[in-house]
Amino acid sequence: MSKHETPLTHRYWKSVGGTLVKEFLAVRRRAGVGRRLIDAIILPNGPHRVARSAEVDLKGQDVIVVQTKASRLGMYVMGQALFSAELVRRFQPASVKSVIICTADDLVLRPLLDRYPHVEVVLIDAAQQQHEADGAPRRSRC
Repeated sequence: MSKHETPLTHRYWKSVGGTLVKEFLAVRRRAGVGRRLIDAIILPNGPHRVARSAEVDLKGQDVIVVQTKASRLGMYVMGQALFSAELVRRFQPASVKSVIICTADDLVLRPLLDRYPHVEVVLIDAAQQQHEADGAPRRSRC
């Protein structure tokens, strides 16, 4: 997650609450397997704090998977959102919701997410982000 994407993630977390884990380690690197980091996960029922991957146990918890892109919705971040949710399911959470945070929509790509009800797109205007540090993000259902 770049320094430009972190404020977007924090703004969303502020509206949801719970425990934030930035760069959640979903898969450790080993022979034949690449390391997989998820931009962030949020445990909405956890205490309001920032934690590290090693400090949380996802089993039996509600989990929000967050993929953030400080630009228009695109196929790359859509794939990250879909497959990150699948990786998190390996930890046996009670539920998994995947959120794509971006600064602009794409009218051609967005309808492709309709068949994935567990994926939500949250639009946060980057210019508005600068001026409304305390405002809630604009949520948009797929």
